[in-house]
Amino acid sequence: MTPAGSSALDEETARAELYGLLSQLYYAAPGPELLSALRVAVTEAPAAGGFLQESWQQLVGAARALDDAAIALEFDRLFGGVGKPEVYLYASHYVSGFLNEKPLARLRTELARLGLARDEAAMPETEDHIAYLCEVMRYLIAGDDVAVCNLASQRDFFATHLQPWVGSLCDALAAHPQARFYAATAHFTRAFVSVEAQGFDMLD
Repeated sequence: MTPAGSSALDEETARAELYGLLSQLYYAAPGPELLSALRVAVTEAPAAGGFLQESWQQLVGAARALDDAAIALEFDRLFGGVGKPEVYLYASHYVSGFLNEKPLARLRTELARLGLARDEAAMPETEDHIAYLCEVMRYLIAGDDVAVCNLASQRDFFATHLQPWVGSLCDALAAHPQARFYAATAHFTRAFVSVEAQGFDMLD
């Protein structure tokens, strides 16, 4: 999955960091420290090859164009509130049409096989929340347990639990009239997932 001329270690670090960033952006309204870092980020591609440059520029540009309060309000309008959110962040909703269905059960079985479990105190959302899935991918890239933290595990987890539905989430955000920062986040998410899918295809 390494473009010609780039360092495999650098690329893997960048992939892990991008999954970590997406996890933070989708889990909660980004705090001042994260937004400050995003606003001063260089707008060249965050990984070698330039595939993400345009969508990364849009994400950084959206962070610069909106203040912290506006981004927090957007997060709450889209994903918060009591009852049905404007946009769901759970795989089960997109895969089966319902929350807490068979996709979540299959995911929990896979997480147990990987030796992972949700800390309910730290993460009250169910495991099929996109933030949790991105964090699992970050672990599979950057973790020290080579028995599970390897390209094969990454490819299988991505293909089973992220790739089938993330495009639908991105479509929902892109189409939502109140999404500005998160429309840009969705654009970047789609581009990143596309690059990941192409990279995993090269392993076959």
